[in-house]
Amino acid sequence: MMPSPRNEPDQRLTAREDMPTGDAPHRQCIVTRESLPQEAMIRFVRSPDGIAVPDASGKLPGRGAWVTANRETVEKAVEKGAFSRAFKVKTAPADGLADMVETQLANRCIGLLGMARKAGVAILGFDQVRNYLRGSAPGYLLEAADGSEDGRNKVHFLAKALYDTPRTAGALTSAELGMAFGRERVIHALLQEGSLSDSFATAYKRLTGFRAAPEQDWFSGRIR
Repeated sequence: MMPSPRNEPDQRLTAREDMPTGDAPHRQCIVTRESLPQEAMIRFVRSPDGIAVPDASGKLPGRGAWVTANRETVEKAVEKGAFSRAFKVKTAPADGLADMVETQLANRCIGLLGMARKAGVAILGFDQVRNYLRGSAPGYLLEAADGSEDGRNKVHFLAKALYDTPRTAGALTSAELGMAFGRERVIHALLQEGSLSDSFATAYKRLTGFRAAPEQDWFSGRIR
């Protein structure tokens, strides 16, 4: 028996609502002073020449300063000189700091999708995605930001009819999805359920703090 469709909730969640909590390390934002799970924040480090640069992967050496993972808060950190206070020495933000963060986060998402392709847990193409949905629940639906409304609606509403509130990512372009999957362009794809789709969920949530998530409007009935 097929699962009964349910009402779809508003997918607009704060970082705190959509990020793991539990025993995950917490950090204090240098702007808001709020303590949040590390996965909901962006780490910054001070370069040898005194510039604050993003370290979205959290792997660069040195002392880190943490900012809530959204564009507005990063821009406030720049405006208020928060990095100099955090590092206790004059520290200038890199030019276009929020855009640098967005690029790092997009690359993280692309890298995870590439891992999914190599692991054989990614399905590509309109017909292939729809055929997969008829037999199994998706971990994450991927729709290109510049894809057609008709095509993505056919994928989404099939998934919604069969499964409970399918997760959909629409902030990556067809070229970015193509880069992830080794093709020129990809419009429709999905990740199978599993650890990689869960990792992608966390990475994608951080990205949408810096880049619009069009899927919030695509299937909501709101007029754009």
